[in-house]
Amino acid sequence: MTVQNITFRAVTYTIRQLARLVCRVDDSQVNRIPMQGPLILLVNHINFLDAPVVFTHVQPRQITALVKQETWDNPAMGFLFTLWKGIPIRRGEADHKAFRMAREALKRGNLLAVAPEGTRSGTGQLQPGHAGAALLAIQSNAPVQPVVYYGSESFWQNLPRFKRTDFKIVVGNPFRVDTHGLRSSKELTQEIITEIMYQMAAILPPQYRGSYSDLSQASEKYLVFEPGVESNLAVARKKENAKEENFLTGEA
Repeated sequence: MTVQNITFRAVTYTIRQLARLVCRVDDSQVNRIPMQGPLILLVNHINFLDAPVVFTHVQPRQITALVKQETWDNPAMGFLFTLWKGIPIRRGEADHKAFRMAREALKRGNLLAVAPEGTRSGTGQLQPGHAGAALLAIQSNAPVQPVVYYGSESFWQNLPRFKRTDFKIVVGNPFRVDTHGLRSSKELTQEIITEIMYQMAAILPPQYRGSYSDLSQASEKYLVFEPGVESNLAVARKKENAKEENFLTGEA
């Protein structure tokens, strides 16, 4: 075992234990994420807890992530994401080098985490998604799996009270993006990222859906699910219809 591997394991283990000291992590659905890729994990972005908690709880899967370039301005965070093989990306522009590295990581069979919101929400409510994630799914032809979390927005309120913060990880059903032969365009990628964001919203509790709260506005024109696998929207609608029926009939 190399020094780098020993450092990787030691740092990852330590951060996982620290995360569990301050958070009550529900990672019961993580086993729905396959052990190998290629796979794009579409994740939401609440605060600084996201990456260390999720990364250390998805192990031992080989995962990397697109990470804002400014992260390396902080020596400690730069060290951590270099160790975790993060791919620096310049926000607000077409970073072709980052996209090339992301496609190469997928070709190697890695899991690639991408946060389409592009910045922290602070509240846990979904913000509008950026089309880059849709473009990556089109270019790589890799399957996409939504992975969301909530609860960590309460961290700073809980910390002074020495209260552990609930951190719930939810894993949705995977799908592929199919453009049906249409040429990639700004309008097409925007339509696809909207469809993808609704898939993420569907596996969140309603109060966290933010910009994608109205699931009735969602479409799935460019999303393909494997035979026998339900779309995340279909699952959410079934659950909500069942709740309505229980409410009307007075059942618990």
